[in-house]
Amino acid sequence: MNKKDLIGHLETIAVYMEIKGENPFKISAYRKAAQALEYDERSLNEIEDAGSLKGIGKGTAALIKEWRDNNGETELMQTLTEEVPEGLIPLLKLPGLGGKKVSKLYQELDITDRDSLEQACLTHEVQNLEGFGAKTEQKILEALAEEGKRPERLPIAYMLEMAEKLEASLEQVEGVQRYARAGSLRRVEESVKDLDYIMSVENAENVRKQLVELSEVTKVINDGTSKVSIEIKGEYNVQVDIRLVEEEDFASTLHHFTGSKDHNVQMRQLAKERNEKLSEYGIEDQNGRKTTFQNEAEFYDHFGLHFIPPEARLGRDETDKFRQPYPYIEKKHIRGDLHMHTTWSDGSLSIREMVEEVKKHGYEWLALTDHSKYLRIAHGLDEERIRRQIEEIRNVREKEKDIQIFAGIEMDIRPDGTLDIEDEVLEELDVVIASIHSSFSQTEKEIMKRMEQALEHPEVNVIAHPTGRLLGRRDGYKVDVDRLMKRAGETNTALELNANPNRLDLSADWLRKAAEHNVRIAINTDAHNPGMLDHMDVGISIAKKALLQPEQVINTMTAKQLKEWLKRKKQ
Repeated sequence: MNKKDLIGHLETIAVYMEIKGENPFKISAYRKAAQALEYDERSLNEIEDAGSLKGIGKGTAALIKEWRDNNGETELMQTLTEEVPEGLIPLLKLPGLGGKKVSKLYQELDITDRDSLEQACLTHEVQNLEGFGAKTEQKILEALAEEGKRPERLPIAYMLEMAEKLEASLEQVEGVQRYARAGSLRRVEESVKDLDYIMSVENAENVRKQLVELSEVTKVINDGTSKVSIEIKGEYNVQVDIRLVEEEDFASTLHHFTGSKDHNVQMRQLAKERNEKLSEYGIEDQNGRKTTFQNEAEFYDHFGLHFIPPEARLGRDETDKFRQPYPYIEKKHIRGDLHMHTTWSDGSLSIREMVEEVKKHGYEWLALTDHSKYLRIAHGLDEERIRRQIEEIRNVREKEKDIQIFAGIEMDIRPDGTLDIEDEVLEELDVVIASIHSSFSQTEKEIMKRMEQALEHPEVNVIAHPTGRLLGRRDGYKVDVDRLMKRAGETNTALELNANPNRLDLSADWLRKAAEHNVRIAINTDAHNPGMLDHMDVGISIAKKALLQPEQVINTMTAKQLKEWLKRKKQ
């Protein structure tokens, strides 16, 4: 549990109360308490008495104590959950429907779920409510028509979450010798249709019975001895195909079902040139003799190739590049993370706590980069607070001798192109990351003007999430990425590969052009809580897909090398 969890709990209480039509002052008390916690620069562990904070009264302080004592649960939340119709909660996700409007639908039209809302819209009852109207009613109908439709492919972030939940259950299945992800999830594609697994088993029938009875299963699609297809529950239900094989066939089957289709075509061509036949079960020579492998490294070695990481199996130039050892970046090369947030802006841990979490990853250095003042929703830092934070970082740095801590900022590039922090304060920081969080509808010319003013500034070291996209949710702003890369290379400014699986910005296709423009890449987690530090693994996978080499990535620098690189632009 952390402060973000508590803030979410308080805000949820306020929304549920709003739906019920409770006293506005009572609702406001919970929102003020959430805001007081958000604006306090300490973590939850460092706040001994929440009632001492301005904006938190005796009632909310008592609830906060109850929440802390009961592992994130309160009697009030439990009561509200029972009293508010369950079907109303998903309606809050519809565009334009907040707590107040859902409350009006519930209180005045007795709407309790999507079906009753749809019916009320079709009979034009909704447009007659105060604050709605015909246009709102039509938008609700359109949103309801789209809501619940499963896209053919789902964002990688969602599928990774579904895979992790499923794998917790797969670990309990008896009789499995080993299993592995396959398909587009293993290749870490930006979107994934379904989940694929390969399992080596001793008794397929025994394993099959356990798989179809997993608690996550909503439907059994195929129940065969060599392949089990199930559907597992989630916001969107997901099909899972599990192939059951003997141990000797595991590596060949894993390679085959990892793909991609184009990569497999390349490998079959290599087999054909050797008068061999390649299939999911191994390799057959002209006499029908079958060759199998203990692992994929042996499989590739059979063709005179070095191991090709799954992410890079795209059917492009990988079978040429890996005829020789190819030095692609791996997790072992990463020495630090350059972009993360603390409770000073919108993170969940204090500076000291975040440093402790980063140390668990074995890094040599880290940079703390909270938001700047323009991003008010994230409680961004102004010049005075930046200076106070620098002093706090210095205090922590004196006690942490085994990791180098860089003081930084994620500074907004404002809509007019000006930078959010005064130059004299930027000069006091070790690292400056510049990013766009506003006015996404500007023209490409306007966006590029903003980018170039940041690139040319002597204190800006990195451009964060350069296209602003969120996978499956928004495309981002109009940016000329080729020109951005060219200017980044010319100004010695790194571009970020934001490792958050909701972003993966820059994409692998753009990253492949990094060498062409002589631009450095920073693989950053943009972590707001300790769990997000693990996103570095996803970022590394995208870097592998782009075949980035360690020297192209500034995270591979030692602390001393990074200091020198950061100073170079200033000079």
